[in-house]
Amino acid sequence: MIRLLTAAFLAGFVAAGAPAAAGPPPDDALPLSEILRMIEERDDVHYFDEVEWDDDGYWEVEYYRRDGSEVEVEIDPVSGEPRT
Repeated sequence: MIRLLTAAFLAGFVAAGAPAAAGPPPDDALPLSEILRMIEERDDVHYFDEVEWDDDGYWEVEYYRRDGSEVEVEIDPVSGEPRT
């Protein structure tokens, strides 16, 4: 019985505290390959380190420039432009 109550409590706690997921990119989003190409054209990209879809509805992109500096940017999936 205690296990059942604990499991129910934890399930309710997680559900109440978890942010609502935005789901996948919207239907009118640009292809990710196009977004990465746009970033490469705007900046001196040496390589992409990490690309992740964020629950808030944008791409999080981390990359390194040829000078070794790291850049982290949030990209709007529809326009391909950095979020401000």
